Amino acid sequence: MEKISIIIPVYGVANYIIKCIDSIVNQTYDNIEILVINDGTPDNSIKLIKENYHDKRIKIYNRKNGGQASARNFAIKKATGDYLLFID
Repeated sequence: MEKISIIIPVYGVANYIIKCIDSIVNQTYDNIEILVINDGTPDNSIKLIKENYHDKRIKIYNRKNGGQASARNFAIKKATGDYLLFID
């Protein structure tokens, strides 16, 4: 079974992040990793993720703000899946 790496750059998405991650973790296909890239977000997006999810498939990486493309490129290097999916 192939593994899918789902990459989510996070910057200022506190209003949407729970709904986004809910839609991913509730899928029937579960051979996934969810790479959350904190791109220096000033809001509480990462806190919300940590408070609401205790799923070992979710990996959070923190970095200084470098923009969406930079966050994506960083995540690609960390991904271990056979396929990549970006959710922005």
